[in-house]
Amino acid sequence: MTKIQLTDGVYWVGVVDWNLRDFHGYTTPRGGTYNAYLIIDEKIALVDTVKHTFAGEMIDRIKEIIDPSIIDYIVSNHVEADHSGSLPEILKIATNARVICTEKGKEGLFRYYRGDWNFRTVKTGDELSLGKKTLFFITAPMLHWPDSMFTYLKEDQILLSNDAFGQHLASSFRFDEDVCSLIGLMSMSKKEGDLKVHQRYECDTIMDEAAKYYANILMPFGGIIFKKIEELKTLGIEMKMIAPSHGMIWKNPEKIIGAYLAWSGGTSKQKVLVIYDTMWNSTEIMAGEIVRGIVDSGVEVSLFHLRKTEWSEIVKEVLEARAILIGTPTLNNSMFPTVGGFLTYLLGLKPKNKLWATFGSYGWAGGGVKGVNEKLSSSGYEPVDSLEVNFRPDEADMAKCYALGQKIASLVKTNVTA
Repeated sequence: MTKIQLTDGVYWVGVVDWNLRDFHGYTTPRGGTYNAYLIIDEKIALVDTVKHTFAGEMIDRIKEIIDPSIIDYIVSNHVEADHSGSLPEILKIATNARVICTEKGKEGLFRYYRGDWNFRTVKTGDELSLGKKTLFFITAPMLHWPDSMFTYLKEDQILLSNDAFGQHLASSFRFDEDVCSLIGLMSMSKKEGDLKVHQRYECDTIMDEAAKYYANILMPFGGIIFKKIEELKTLGIEMKMIAPSHGMIWKNPEKIIGAYLAWSGGTSKQKVLVIYDTMWNSTEIMAGEIVRGIVDSGVEVSLFHLRKTEWSEIVKEVLEARAILIGTPTLNNSMFPTVGGFLTYLLGLKPKNKLWATFGSYGWAGGGVKGVNEKLSSSGYEPVDSLEVNFRPDEADMAKCYALGQKIASLVKTNVTA
C-alpha cells in the first residue's frame, strides 16, 4: 500500500468506504471514509480506529508502517462505533496499549465493548509526550456526543478533530486541495467560428459535503461550536492542518473554520425554501404560485417535493436560507405524514434565524396547516403568515399565494442575517 503522510512521522491509516450510501439517517451518494492516524515517535500512538467491518484493512495499513503489536497508546476521541469499532481487534494485537479517552468516553467504551482495557482518562489541558511529539487533549462535549474530544499534535500543529469539520466523501485523494470538480467552459471563436472547450477545476465538492455534514449532524450544537472555536484561540491552538475522522484532511483550515463560524452563527442569505408534499396537486399548485411571487420579487428560491428530494439534501439548503415555507395537504384532520416526518427531522436540528410560513389545502375538513403551525410553535418557531385553501385553489386563492410569496421575499430582503 502507498503510505500516506500528513507530516514527518504522522500517517493516515484509515479506510475509504466507496459503497456507503446511508449514514446517520441521511444519504451519502459520494461514499465516505473512516480516518485513523498513526503517530510514530519514541512511543507510538494510534488516534481513533475505523468501523469494525474495515478493521482488517486498517491493520494491514498499519503493518505497512510498523508492527501494530508495539503500539503504546490508542486515543479514542469518540465512542461511536464508526470510530471505535475496531478497538477490540487492534487491542488483541497491541495487548499492552493504553486507551486514552475522556471519562465519558471510558464509560461508553466499557458499556459498548465490556473490555477489560488499560484506560487513562484525560481532560482539557492534559498532555501525553511521545518523545519529540506531544499530544494535547481538548474535551469537546456535545460535538457531537458527551464523550467527544479533540487531540492536538502540538509540534506539528495538527488538530485531530474527530467528527468536527468532517464530510462524507469517498475519494482516492486525502487532502482538501486535491478534491476538485472538472468543469468545461465553451467559447466560440469570432474569427474562425469554431467551438472551443476550455477546462478548469472548481473546488466546491468538499465544501458541499461539509455543509451537508454540518447541517445534518452538528447544526443543533451551533452555540457550542462557536464557543469551542473561541476556546481553541484562547488555548493558543494554531492549526496548519485539521484532520477529521470523516472525509478529506484540511491543509487549508481557515476555509472550514470560517464556514463553521458562519453556520454556527446562523448566518443566512436572501434565499427562500418552499418545501411541500401534495395529494391531489392542490398544494403543489399553491407552491408554484408562491414561488412565482418570490421569483418576481428578485429573491432566490428553491422548491422541494418531500417525496422526490432526499431530506438531508433539503436540510443542507436550510443551513443558509433565510425563510422556510412548509406546505401540506390535510389527511385525517392533520398534516400529511411526510410533512410530519420531515418536520420532526428538521426541528430536531434546531435551525437558527429563520422566517417561517405555512400553506396547504384541504377537502371536507381542515387541520393540516394547523398541525404544522402547532408543531412549529411547540419548537419555538412562530410562522409570519399562514394560508389554507379548500379543494383546488381558484383565481382569488392564487392571488393570495402570489402575495404570500411577495411578502416573504420582502421580509427576506430586510431580514438577512450576516
